[in-house]
Amino acid sequence: MPNAKIGIIGGSGLYQMDGLESIEEVALETPFGDPSGKYVVGTLAGKPVAFLARHGEGHRLLPSELNFRANIFGFKLLGVEHILSASAVGSLKEDVHPLDVLIPDQFIDRTRGRISTFFGNGIAVHVEFSKPFCSRLSKLIVDAGKKIDARMHAGGTYVCMEGPQFSTLAESELYRSWGAHVIGMTNLQEAKLAREAEIGYATLALVTDYDCWHVSHESVTVVQIIENLQKNAETAKKIIIETVTNLDLDEPSPYANALKSAILTQPDYIPENIKKDLAPLIGKYVK
Repeated sequence: MPNAKIGIIGGSGLYQMDGLESIEEVALETPFGDPSGKYVVGTLAGKPVAFLARHGEGHRLLPSELNFRANIFGFKLLGVEHILSASAVGSLKEDVHPLDVLIPDQFIDRTRGRISTFFGNGIAVHVEFSKPFCSRLSKLIVDAGKKIDARMHAGGTYVCMEGPQFSTLAESELYRSWGAHVIGMTNLQEAKLAREAEIGYATLALVTDYDCWHVSHESVTVVQIIENLQKNAETAKKIIIETVTNLDLDEPSPYANALKSAILTQPDYIPENIKKDLAPLIGKYVK
């Protein structure tokens, strides 16, 4: 199996990664089912990476249909230690404009019924998650964006909603009253699972439009949003390439040992099938 230390998740508008060399498509099976599609493994800026289109080929999967566990577990099987996730979002702030890029440092969860853990079924694990994003990766992304003259915002709160419908006006105003900055539908589960997989995770929140609260909302068309998706995708590719170039792979992720003190179940009580299935995650702690 090929090995890649950097994972890239492409969201709406970012369905492939330019600049990849020595490409190999890898189909993986996981204990949690099939990922969104094949991983495209190769080198980017001379470094081993794996790219996955979050919504599948042809954008077939709704946010609520995504198999987040399979997607992140697949990255773990490929040896990924750092994940850069690109995601289209709406803005909840006047000064966070369409075509801006915000690098969030916090989440608010408004999803319902999504599975956000690899664990259970005989193993109890509680990881620390007060700071859900990797600050090291996030800083590299901000610096990369500034270098290519993108309009960057360092820090902010990402509201992760269920969807697939967008917010009501009352909901949008509620999130604004909470001080949130952007709203999207996908990144929270990825971040939680990446932490459980001991993978550093950071988001490029690519602003397509103001959420429905803004006075200009009625003048925004689907055509304009799609145009912004395409422009954002080009910006994201440049930022990702610059970030990968500057990422020191000899320095381990700050979360490389996130499970060290998080597994509460005594090893003798963990079912053997769970030990086997989760060996890529817990094998160094549980024999």
